[in-house]
Amino acid sequence: MQFAKDVSDRVIFMDQGVIAEQGTPQQIFENPQQERTKQFLSRYFDR
Repeated sequence: MQFAKDVSDRVIFMDQGVIAEQGTPQQIFENPQQERTKQFLSRYFDR
């Protein structure tokens, strides 16, 4: 996840084949809006 955060200019999070959330790495990794995105990222980043 850190690599994706460092090298991306756009991030798309998909859940069950549907785009659940998209935005800049800062938006997605630091301030996700969707609960499913938050759950997924909590595995990789302390929140």
